[in-house]
Amino acid sequence: MLRVDRLAKSYGSARILDGISFSVARGEFVCIVGPSGCGKTTLLRCLSGLMAAEGDVILADARVTRPPAQMALVFQDYRASLMPWLSVADNIKLPLVNQRLPRAEIEERARESLGAVSLEGFAEHYPWQLSGGMQQRVAIARALAYRPEILLMDEPFASVDAQTRADLEDLLLDIHHRFGMTTLLVTHDVDEAVFLADRVLVLSGRPTRVKEEIVVDLPSPRDQVATKELAEFTRLRAHVFSGVRKQGVAMVEGH
Repeated sequence: MLRVDRLAKSYGSARILDGISFSVARGEFVCIVGPSGCGKTTLLRCLSGLMAAEGDVILADARVTRPPAQMALVFQDYRASLMPWLSVADNIKLPLVNQRLPRAEIEERARESLGAVSLEGFAEHYPWQLSGGMQQRVAIARALAYRPEILLMDEPFASVDAQTRADLEDLLLDIHHRFGMTTLLVTHDVDEAVFLADRVLVLSGRPTRVKEEIVVDLPSPRDQVATKELAEFTRLRAHVFSGVRKQGVAMVEGH
């Protein structure tokens, strides 16, 4: 579905990404982790076509040179991505306007997406009337309404409390299985990465490369309590955490 080949990005003389290569299969859920400041968000912007880079990003056999129609991106700062003067329903419909869809289909997609994130009764509310977790659900619903083949997410739950984060993780897994979307999520939370992913990519410090790919073979459906009590979850969490920490130390020490 997605193939990244020798992706590199520099800001002036500073090399941020240095020959990153990996692939994501159709329907797969992949999480990307790495030390703080290694360039995870820069990587996601390059993958989405929002930022030019060296190397190749191939989505469904086509080279990505600008944001592709098959892709949706959910940002970390949901407050900045929602239009406060538009209702929840109108925020969700916003990316559908340029698709020249029949009005009835736009309305149906908005209803279906609101139902998928359990916000059926909030269509006429405004974002500022909702909690942070509910606003992030609106951002996810908008991406769903767009019907992307691949969903990119940049630390989407970093700004919410622990309970809301757990609820949104469960929601995301449910959506992933129901809609079968290929999902690539950047996170700084190791527990979140292991809980959600089929595979975790561990990035090095700058200049950033893929240091390790870890298959997460945990049973489904995953549960916030039962899954995290499994010995294999604990082992994988420790392995990923150790890798991220090691890369962080190496980046600070300049190795």
